[in-house]
Amino acid sequence: MHRKRCNRVRESAKESIAQPHGHNRMGLIIRSSAIHAAGCYTTTRIAKGKKVAEYTGPRITKDEADALYETSPVTYLFGLGDGSLVIDGHCMAMFINHSCDPNCETDEEDGRVWIRAIKNVAAGAEITYDYCLYDGGDDQALCNCGTKDCRGTMYSRDEVRKRKVEARKTGNNLKKESQSRSGAK
Repeated sequence: MHRKRCNRVRESAKESIAQPHGHNRMGLIIRSSAIHAAGCYTTTRIAKGKKVAEYTGPRITKDEADALYETSPVTYLFGLGDGSLVIDGHCMAMFINHSCDPNCETDEEDGRVWIRAIKNVAAGAEITYDYCLYDGGDDQALCNCGTKDCRGTMYSRDEVRKRKVEARKTGNNLKKESQSRSGAK
């Protein structure tokens, strides 16, 4: 199952969110994206290290989310901690797309999830972060970011390594089974 993340700027947190000089709030807009249908863009410059948005929504268990979205091809879930709890978000920030060369990252602070700029972001730029997916069964979670170092998937580097090891084990087991059936050694 495709796991995508979502966030929403909370009114109580707007002073913590990236603010351009002389403005009360940062502007985020949704428009067409070359990465995936629609994307979230900033209308103002964001300095490296600034909070861009908070990921909010109901917190449910992974098992509840799997049951709730069993037949849904797209979800907007953000895994917390060890992944047994997720935030189920449906909001403007659900349009923040994945990139293998992102301009933001996610941080968990005091039970809250923030999207923070990891480099200076120009006004008009699409806001992106690496989804680092770790769950999805047989779904390839193909990446469309188009960056020079695109790894071709939205899965985390650790998950990609884990899947490659599993594929090699499965491939070796299939090869051994085939050899034993044919009598080859």
